[in-house]
Amino acid sequence: MQTPITTVALIGKYQSPEVTPTIANVAHILRAYGLSVRIEQGTASSTGLVSGYIVSSYDEIGENADLAVVVGGDGTMLNAARRLSSYGVPLLGINQGRLGFLTDVPSHDAEKALRAVLDGKAKEETRFMLDIDVMRKGQRVFHTCALNDVVVNKGDLGRMIEFDVRIDDEFVYTQRSDGMIISTPTGSTAYALSANGPILHPNVVGIALVPLCPHTLTARPVTLPDHCTIEITLLAPHDASVHFDGQERFDARAGDCIRVTRAEHSIRLLHPPGYSYFAMLREKLHWSASPRNP
Repeated sequence: MQTPITTVALIGKYQSPEVTPTIANVAHILRAYGLSVRIEQGTASSTGLVSGYIVSSYDEIGENADLAVVVGGDGTMLNAARRLSSYGVPLLGINQGRLGFLTDVPSHDAEKALRAVLDGKAKEETRFMLDIDVMRKGQRVFHTCALNDVVVNKGDLGRMIEFDVRIDDEFVYTQRSDGMIISTPTGSTAYALSANGPILHPNVVGIALVPLCPHTLTARPVTLPDHCTIEITLLAPHDASVHFDGQERFDARAGDCIRVTRAEHSIRLLHPPGYSYFAMLREKLHWSASPRNP
């Protein structure tokens, strides 16, 4: 951390009062350091931690905070990352969810990790995001960003959809499938992994295209340079649902083009001393687990 930390924002899992003890403990530590503490307004409402703190919107956090501590699971971190990406606020994740690929600090180690960050001993990592436009007859009808992935799928349909895939304006193929996952390295251990996509190390500046149950069995995941422009155009009569980090959704129509590029802004993640990406994979994916006897 190069910038001195004077103001820290606390963001909790959406409408989850069970994060209250952890957030209250973190706030106590921050105050002991003489820091100004802001509570995200939704978090303040669900936890009741209002008295003595500055209740702030995400925009106010982005404009004023030097650090945001996110308490919850990966979904909480994904939401905070998208909301704060344009402000460059570094994020520290304390896990009170299930897997915790992004919120990698266990709640029982929160105090130790936080003190390391405040003492300037944290490891900073940058993760790039995706910028997405949905185009209809040449006009943009939807725009957002994603840290994990963009998923184009058949939605409630009981059959495959068809779409053209173009990379940098070059036709690649027409695919019949349940859809397509467009994933960053951060998202490569999420939905893309369950669809047999590759695990991309965070330092790999690539974007993975992972087909969902393709009709042609030779359609395989492809990793592209991060500077590519990816376009998926739905072919009539097929509509589709488009999901962004599993949290936002847009219902696309036949003829719509989903255009994906690398976003201008990146996310700054902080890890405590000793953090290892491969150690995290071993733990979360149980790579070192011994086979059980029948």
